[in-house]
Amino acid sequence: MARRLQLHQLLETFTENVYFQPPTNIQLEYPCIIYKRDFASTKFADDKPYNFKLRYMIIVIDRNPDSDIPDKVASMPLSLFSRFYTVENLNHDVYSVYF
Repeated sequence: MARRLQLHQLLETFTENVYFQPPTNIQLEYPCIIYKRDFASTKFADDKPYNFKLRYMIIVIDRNPDSDIPDKVASMPLSLFSRFYTVENLNHDVYSVYF
């Protein structure tokens, strides 16, 4: 959990509204970042794990199509842009980040 909290603190430097797996009854404030665990990568040697990394799906949601928040997420180490879409005039930039 400590690694996730480090990621949370890092994301809060990009915007103050950061949510980890928010429940459906929460009112989001924009711009915001929503993130959740997405995948885990394990490397093995002699049938034993020696490296384990969690991957998170990070979604930047902003009304401003020219927001600099997606650029900040894209500049993180091991960050991959996945897709972009718009819903109700909100821009969604989706990234996969190993952290």
